[in-house]
Amino acid sequence: MDDITALILDDHAAFRRGFARLDDARDPAEMLAIWEALALHLDIHAEAEEAILYPHLVKHGDDGEDETADAIGDHNKIRDAVAESKRHEVGSDAWWAAVGTARKENSEHLAEEEDEALPDFRRHASVELRAELGARWLTFYGEHKNGRNLRFRDKDPEAYVRDHR
Repeated sequence: MDDITALILDDHAAFRRGFARLDDARDPAEMLAIWEALALHLDIHAEAEEAILYPHLVKHGDDGEDETADAIGDHNKIRDAVAESKRHEVGSDAWWAAVGTARKENSEHLAEEEDEALPDFRRHASVELRAELGARWLTFYGEHKNGRNLRFRDKDPEAYVRDHR
């Protein structure tokens, strides 16, 4: 059985590797190939967390409401930076600036999630719930391959918390 927190950490490791690959890319075609896959994965991951993890954390964590609102805000910043990158020529200074913003926001989000939200969730979620949500996570990725039927748009953090309390 796959624990949702382990699956999330797997994605986090993939993000770190993706940004490292981007550091090593030497031409725009390679940069585009790496960034398109990474940016899509960032967007799908945020949607998956918002659909599966955070509705449970907001109700059951010691600081679930604050952690959830913070995470939704982080996801918005990452989505916005990904969208901004698409407005610029790959490899240009403006493109690198947008990618750099996505990386910075993502790195901060991963650290907060790994140090605060995920431990809080583990303390309050049963092994059975974590496995059930892990199965839902895998199904979500299968149902939304390449972002199919997902709308990558910002959400109001306070409204999200209010709607999922």
